Amino acid sequence: MKRFALWLMASMLALTLGTANAGELLLGSGDVLKISVYNNPDLTVDTRVSESGFITFPLVGQVAVAGLPTAAAEKKLASLLENGGFVKKPQVNIIVTVLQSQQVSVLGQVNRPGRYPIDGSRTMLDVLALAGGVAPEGGDVVSVIRKRNGATTKDLVDIVSMTRSGDLKNDIELAGNDILYVERAPHFYIYGEVQHAGMMRLERGMTVLQALAAGGGLTPRGTERGLRIKRRDAAGVLQVLDAKYDDLVQVDDVLYVRESLF
Repeated sequence: MKRFALWLMASMLALTLGTANAGELLLGSGDVLKISVYNNPDLTVDTRVSESGFITFPLVGQVAVAGLPTAAAEKKLASLLENGGFVKKPQVNIIVTVLQSQQVSVLGQVNRPGRYPIDGSRTMLDVLALAGGVAPEGGDVVSVIRKRNGATTKDLVDIVSMTRSGDLKNDIELAGNDILYVERAPHFYIYGEVQHAGMMRLERGMTVLQALAAGGGLTPRGTERGLRIKRRDAAGVLQVLDAKYDDLVQVDDVLYVRESLF
């Protein structure tokens, strides 16, 4: 719980620092725009950017706006209106009412999975905070999948280590259509003479003794002698190992606690 609270506080801090600059917003297909021209109410329109990146505007027809910041699109429309002799010194204003193109998908073990707009500069921690943070079953590592210039890349970021150290150099800045995926936390299994047998969350650096504690300790019939770990090696072959208290538990280990004979 403390680990999650620490991560959530750091996420909210990052969200505060990552305030979006509307002037940097790049328009894209699917975005819905409300366009108005000062003192020309007949030129006020609601329009959607087409798949090919164009909008249709009165008097000037089709205008390519995809990839332009809103401020640049305003200047472009104003120039077309003035150069066409339609309006003298027009003051064009564009409001993005539906931001469809610049969205990031947040999937996996987060509290509110879905698609979130990145209206300006947004980082990985910003968007995870918008998604409600990592869910209790979520792991420490986030996969960041990005497509740039036709090539797809995948980066793994340990968000717990990053926020604990305060070094945010790996807090990746995101763009439209990026994907964040939070996998389920790793687990191990414990059975036999323990209070709470079953699947348990594997914390980093967890020892056999800590694993026994996570299982609620031994039952009155349990014994600490003869602890066994069942583990599959790299080839998938099942091994049965003698376990000592200080041994590290690995992902998908099965820890067995024997019944005392006396």
